[in-house]
Amino acid sequence: MYQNKLKRVILGLLLMTSLAIVLGLKRAPDQTALTHTIAYFKENSGVFAASTDRLKAAIVLLDGSTEHTEKAKLALKDCRLRYKRIAFFLDYFFESSAMIYNRPPKVEVEEPYMEYQEPSGLQVMETLLYEAQPVQHKQALLAQAELISSSADDLGALTYQFEATDQEILESIDLELVRVMALSISGYDAPELKSGIQEAHQSLTAIHDVVQPFLNNDEVSIKFIRNLDKAMLFTSGQADFDAFDRMAFLKDYAIPLQEALKKLMSAHKLSLYRKSALNPAAKHLFDKDAIDLEKFPAAKSRTSPEMAALGKSLFFEKALSGNLKRSCASCHEPGKYFTDGLKTSLAFDGVAHVLRNAPALYYVGYQYAQFWDGRAKSLPEQVLEVLRNPLEMNADTGHVVRHLQDNPNYVKSFERVFGIHTPIRIGQVASALSAYMQTLAPFNSAFDRYLSGNPGAMTEDQVKGFNLFMGKAQCGTCHFIPLFNGLIPPFYKRTEFEILGTPGNDDLKHPLADKDQGRADFFSIEYYNGAFKTPGLRNAAMTAPYMHNGVFKDLEQVMDFYNQGGGTGIGLNLPNQTLPSKALHLTDKEIKEVIAFIGSLTDQK
Repeated sequence: MYQNKLKRVILGLLLMTSLAIVLGLKRAPDQTALTHTIAYFKENSGVFAASTDRLKAAIVLLDGSTEHTEKAKLALKDCRLRYKRIAFFLDYFFESSAMIYNRPPKVEVEEPYMEYQEPSGLQVMETLLYEAQPVQHKQALLAQAELISSSADDLGALTYQFEATDQEILESIDLELVRVMALSISGYDAPELKSGIQEAHQSLTAIHDVVQPFLNNDEVSIKFIRNLDKAMLFTSGQADFDAFDRMAFLKDYAIPLQEALKKLMSAHKLSLYRKSALNPAAKHLFDKDAIDLEKFPAAKSRTSPEMAALGKSLFFEKALSGNLKRSCASCHEPGKYFTDGLKTSLAFDGVAHVLRNAPALYYVGYQYAQFWDGRAKSLPEQVLEVLRNPLEMNADTGHVVRHLQDNPNYVKSFERVFGIHTPIRIGQVASALSAYMQTLAPFNSAFDRYLSGNPGAMTEDQVKGFNLFMGKAQCGTCHFIPLFNGLIPPFYKRTEFEILGTPGNDDLKHPLADKDQGRADFFSIEYYNGAFKTPGLRNAAMTAPYMHNGVFKDLEQVMDFYNQGGGTGIGLNLPNQTLPSKALHLTDKEIKEVIAFIGSLTDQK
């Protein structure tokens, strides 16, 4: 009771202070958003640099004692919180510099040049500090601390002759809010420190400070600052990462805040999405059109409802196969949410099986890589490979187009869609099929309806499951909102691949190594050995069995595997596993709640 009263008092004070700032703000000619942002960054980068010195000093004192280890962890946490005050600026305007401080603790491969980027920064230090004997990694920790400290001392130099538009500054702020919603509250950056909620608060505080030049004495500005203050208050003093109510934060605070920010941007005619795949016309991150399908490779060719309708007909057309008996729907049955329910699909001869499980096709358009190993960069490319694959459709593409050309209805459809009178081409077939698959994105699950304002759409267990999914269970650190696939926020410009250590059998007490090398079969490098694309979880409750090899028959087995720490956690030797190998310690009740939440991602037909 006392805490609730105190929060109301603090909120009142915050609102009064913010309104006073808004009502009294006069935008002097020399007080532009650019000069304000530069001044903010210089001040807070200096604060961050000082925290890196304290972190380095704490690492120097590491001696194996619990006291000094805990002090180093606290120094790391403080450093992370200071960094979050400037992260929006670095991540947007100086991405390469930002990677020095907050790069994921795994080797990144820059394709197609195959350049390796060794992990560095605060996330790497967290991983080392939370090893059983961190003092054994003292030299590595010191090297990282020195790198961060020396680099931070020069951050102010980045603003020399720096130029940015008001649109870019506001886009950097909006993307930081997306980062809070999709990454910070999931613990993506700091799964061991569990400082994500406090980091979210620091990011919101940064937004509060930087946005001031855009505020006026009007209803739009006042509504925005009210929503921002509420979100800041909700994330303040949140020491218990696992207990944080993420659903309430998103539904009651973050979404209204982003809506208010979009209106502020629109009022200034400053809407811009130059660096991300987000749609500037969407109200918030959970809008149906929040991520712009036009930004993905398959959409680069012209599409239309007529083309999608043609593609739907072709999806069921057996003339696309070498024996005139198979169609796309043979392995992707609409009644089974575009899967076939098999561990691995039947091959062309109807006797053998292909290597991997048939993935569902819902939301397949929202990908930068197709197939489990990501070897195709677009849907048309994926379609052509399947048509020609001897184990799948085994088609002679010349025969395919002749069969279609012999059908007057198809000839008329192709001419109507493509506007030409030349013979049908296989590339047109691929484009039409791609156009149809891009329509398989209904966004009408219970989860979508709940966030659209229907409080009865989700059960209590499903809401609890979402909070676990995005918190203690760490699912949201790989299956990113709002698509719950591997598109990495906040830019949504890259598809993630992970090495989970999925076994070749479902006996987790006696696991066998899987022989499938994954992406390494396409790019033969050790960092891709056993790497697979992170699949989407929308409709996952309806698409068993699971994983690239279909090894797990139900979600209970999947959750058991993750709960134990993946392949390394169950005893396999996987030095390059990217999934954290520590046990999650989820209870049976919590596992059921996570599975219940996944069920809420099932679309209505």
